[in-house]
Amino acid sequence: MDATDGPTVIKLGVEDAIAALALSTEAHWNQTEEDWHVFLHDGVVFGIRDGARLVATAALLPYSGNNAWISMVLVSATHRRRGLATRLVDACLETARKNGLTSWLDATPDGAAVYGPLGFTPTLQLRRLKLVNPAQETSESPAVATLDALCARDRRTTGFDRTALLTAFVQRSGSRIVAAHGCIALVRDGRTARHIGPLFADNAAKALALVHAIARSETLPLLIDAVASQAAFLEGLTASGWSIERPFQRMRFGPATTAGEEMPFAVAGPEFG
Repeated sequence: MDATDGPTVIKLGVEDAIAALALSTEAHWNQTEEDWHVFLHDGVVFGIRDGARLVATAALLPYSGNNAWISMVLVSATHRRRGLATRLVDACLETARKNGLTSWLDATPDGAAVYGPLGFTPTLQLRRLKLVNPAQETSESPAVATLDALCARDRRTTGFDRTALLTAFVQRSGSRIVAAHGCIALVRDGRTARHIGPLFADNAAKALALVHAIARSETLPLLIDAVASQAAFLEGLTASGWSIERPFQRMRFGPATTAGEEMPFAVAGPEFG
């Protein structure tokens, strides 16, 4: 498609947060208005309007080491199958190319079929799980940990410096960093459910113990995005009442970057839906 064909792609600003939230809410995603402010303030968000109404978005959020994340690829149900998502992803990729950035994204199975021909390479298989009714007990909550400890473990594991993003998460009301037996995790609010992640641990048993301790101290539904290759961790979650909502695929566009030193048990991508 020629750059002059089709609806105009525009850059959005922080004043568009409410309109963008309406799109992610329509898609039943878990984002909050604060999540959108991260993209609109720290990244580049492209959009398409139909008159005054925002009908499609895609965001590019820079990371360390010449990496960036494409996320919030959303199209209203009334405007799908018109090539709007491809047009917006192309805008993100062009911006990344101009800035020498390797682009990453998390794709649904349908999305992966679209992104593959565009040049994206699969890297990590993930599973979104949900616990609808945490079994709150009177046992003590896990110990509180520091932001510095979380960022250091995240950097060592992922190979990215996500200090700014994690700091934004932690500074929100309701967020907490918890740790036990060498494990550490972030718990934060979403629109309809609390989200656990990232979560780092030395082994599956310790990771499951920390998740169970978190669940015992929560009352709202919980979400976690678990790494599919951590089979013992996934099996332990489903055996304790967690249900798999959907799979998704982490993908990379561009040259490989330095990998982290260990595999996480649960992740927090910038889409944090």
